[in-house]
Amino acid sequence: MKVSKTIAIGVMPQAKLRERVLAIARGDYKPMASDPKIWFTSMKAAASVLSDENRTLLRTIAATRPASIAALAAETGASVRRVSRTLAMLSRYGLVDLQPSGRSLRPVTQCATYRIVVY
Repeated sequence: MKVSKTIAIGVMPQAKLRERVLAIARGDYKPMASDPKIWFTSMKAAASVLSDENRTLLRTIAATRPASIAALAAETGASVRRVSRTLAMLSRYGLVDLQPSGRSLRPVTQCATYRIVVY
């Protein structure tokens, strides 16, 4: 299965993000389908999650479709512990899905490209 979806990532200061969430909750604003689903409160935070290393890991997942975290670690030459920790963080942001596969977890990328929107 080829991943071709683009995920929008938004960068907005914490105060503005809070205003946006409250406006949505009140019904004053209805998010469009093209609005970002993943949010960061600063470019620094976005850059740390979307670092060169992490994007390389995401590309490796998409290209090799590893059966487990251990297989991905072997493919990248990194320790299983380090890869597992990085995948857990990427999963919290919705960039990777960790699917049960027997007694292990199989990393699956959620998209092939990212669109960053700064507010």
